[in-house]
Order: sequence, then structure tokens, then C-alpha cells
Amino acid sequence: MRGAVRSVGRALHFPVTGTARGIRKATHAHGAGESGLGKLIELHAVNGAGDVMITVALASTVFFSVPTDEARGRVALYLAITMAPFTVLAPVIGPLLDRLPHGRRAAMAGAMLARALLALIISGAVASGSLELYPAALGVLVASKAYGVVRSAVVPRLLPPRFSLVKANSRVTLAGLLATGVAAPIGAGLHAIGDPWPLYGAFVIFVAGTFLSFTLPAKVDSAKGEDVALLAADEEHLHGPLRKGAKRPGLRTVGPAVTHALGANAALRCLSGFLIFFLAFLLREHPLTGESAAVSLGIVGVAAGAGNALGTAVGAWLRSRTPEIIIVTVVAVVLGTAIVAALFFGAFLVAMLASVAGFAQALAKLCLDALIQRDVPEQVRTSAFARSETLLQMAWVFGGAVGIVMPLNGTLGLVVAAVIVAAGWLATLRGLLGSARHGTRTRTRVA
Repeated sequence: MRGAVRSVGRALHFPVTGTARGIRKATHAHGAGESGLGKLIELHAVNGAGDVMITVALASTVFFSVPTDEARGRVALYLAITMAPFTVLAPVIGPLLDRLPHGRRAAMAGAMLARALLALIISGAVASGSLELYPAALGVLVASKAYGVVRSAVVPRLLPPRFSLVKANSRVTLAGLLATGVAAPIGAGLHAIGDPWPLYGAFVIFVAGTFLSFTLPAKVDSAKGEDVALLAADEEHLHGPLRKGAKRPGLRTVGPAVTHALGANAALRCLSGFLIFFLAFLLREHPLTGESAAVSLGIVGVAAGAGNALGTAVGAWLRSRTPEIIIVTVVAVVLGTAIVAALFFGAFLVAMLASVAGFAQALAKLCLDALIQRDVPEQVRTSAFARSETLLQMAWVFGGAVGIVMPLNGTLGLVVAAVIVAAGWLATLRGLLGSARHGTRTRTRVA
């Protein structure tokens, strides 16, 4: 009898333990387990799952629960109260965390715990309709950004032998995307039980992330040999030991290839923010043929997510020595797709644009990572990653704001999308091609 009970227990237990072992085997492959990168991959998956739970809860409260005109006002208010202060705070987060390099595990745990507590506050605001929702949502954004900045600084410390930074970042990013894809339908199911339930789920996930943060290796708290990087390309910004009397500039030289690649990535991130908000309202008012608004948004969202995941996977596989050419090419493809979608506006082309934009954004970001690894000395590399991500986040906010105020005209909106991409592409095309043609490694200035 005991043997039968034990066998049944093992049978019921195996799907959970088997899945856990499979996930652990995948995240710890190729030396990632020994270096500690595997634990960071798992932590980032937890981060992505928690964030999407909060997103599902906020979307149902701010967007889906009211008529379209009122929803636009609510989302505009949400951006004004949360994103506007966030754009002011975002540039401060990176430099502030640069001064706390010896507490990175604690900083990541603090960002997780803060979001766990804020999720509970938002759950109360959702139930009561209180304005507490907006400052709490701002807190979630700031904590999420702080986590992202610290994560960017941690990855170079956890590289396995013969493991490129681009490959490591692509693995971490892909884990977050996969966790988001799994958690999103779970969040929708929890929302069907009640509005606060996705937030309760986020609370549990972020509490787990708090404890998981402290399982990272102690070496991530080391700042030995690191310095601060700021992002500019002109010679007059040389300072530090070589020019102690020089006035400290606002931005440090990291080389023209990095700054031009950052500009192209900013255009793609701006396009992403624009498409998210513009298509959300457009498809709610004018769904895809034969589909409901929710299904239409789901189709476009899945297309964008699939493109993003594919771009991340291709970036990990690609072994190109000219990331500048890849950036120029993918931005040109997005521009062409946006122009075609504007001229022949339709359901298929809208989904195709979302997918291509997601693919290009992921691949271009990995190429930017490759350029930072190539052109920026190791002692300032982690800081360069953190600050570039801050600028990209601000570009996303700007694009989202433009998307909200646009009239709900599909052709006009996609023309604006094409203009956004064209501006970034033309502004960076010459610099990126010149960098690829000369193939010179820029000498980066270090303070």
C-alpha cells in the first residue's frame, strides 16, 4: 500500500520537478551554471513574469474598462502622472546606482520587494478607484528601471569562458520574453477571477524574486576596475587623469559607432512606444476584419512578441563582425515595411509591421551591445550599458506620448511611424556606414 501511494506521489510530483529540471538544464547550459549567469537568467524570467502581471491589471483598469474616448484620457493622465516624472527620474537612476556598485544584489532585491509591496497598493486602488494607482504605478516603473540598470551592470560580471556579452544578453532577454509569454495568459485568467488577482500574482512572483536576487554570486557586488561612462563621441570630452583641470562634461566619449547605433536604436524604441499606444486605440475603435477589439490587440501583440523573440534568437546565433551594417539593414527593412503598411493599410500589414518592428528592435539592441563590448573599455562598459538603456527608455516614452495624441486614422498613423524611423535612419546612416567601412576601433576616453 505504501509503495502504491509513493508511486502515485512520484507520478504527480514528476511534471513539476521534471519541468523545473528542464528549465534549470537550459538556463545553466554552456557554463552559465558555474559562472552564475544561469541564476541571473532565471531572475530575469521572474522579473518579466511579475511585470506582465502588473501590466495586465493596469491595462484592464485604465484601458478596457471604459469607452474609447475616456480611455484615451485615462491613458494620457497615466502617462502624464507616471511617465513624465519618470523621464526626469530615469537619467538620475543610472548615475545613482553607479555610486552603489557594492550592493547590486541588494539593489535588485530592493527593486523586487518594492514592486511586490506596490502591487498590493495598486490592488487596493483598483478595488476602490483611488488615485493611489498613479503614484504607485510610477513607483513600479522606477523600480523596474532600477532593476534593469543593475542587471545591465551585472551581466559582464557573470560571463562564462568564451561567452560573448551579446550571447549572454540575448539569453537573458529571451528568458524574459518567454516568461512574459507564459505569464500573460495566466494574468488574464487571474483577472477573470477579479481585478486585483493579477496583482496578487505579481506580489508572490516579486517576493520570490527578492529571495532569488541574493542567490547570485557575490562577485556581482564587486566594482574592481570599473569606472563611469557617459555617452558622447567628440574629442573635446577627453578628461580625467590626462586632463585633470578640464571641466567635467555632461557626457563621456564612447565613440561614434556607439552613439550612432544608439540613435538608430532610439528611433526603433520610439516606434515601439508609438505603435503600442496608437494601435491599442485604433484597433479598439476599428478592430481587424471579423475580429473583436481584444482579439485584434492580441494578434498584433503576439506578432510583436514573436518578432522580438526571433530577433533575440537570431542575434545570439549571428556571428557578424559588422553590427553597424546589421543595424542599418534592419532599420531600412522597418522603414520599408512601415511605408508599405501605410500605403496599403490592412490587417495583415499591421501585424507584419508589428512583427518586423519587434524583430528589428531586438536585433538592433543586441548589435548595440556588441558595439559597446567592442569599442568601450571594460572598466566603463557596465556604466555605458546602463546609461544607454536609460536613453532608450526615454525614447519609448516620447513615442508613446505621440501615439496617444494621434487621430485614429490608420494610414496617417503609419505615415507618422515611417517618419519616426526615417528620421533615425537618415541621421545615423552615414556615421554607421563610415564606421563599418573604416573598421577602426575607437579609442574610448576614460576618466
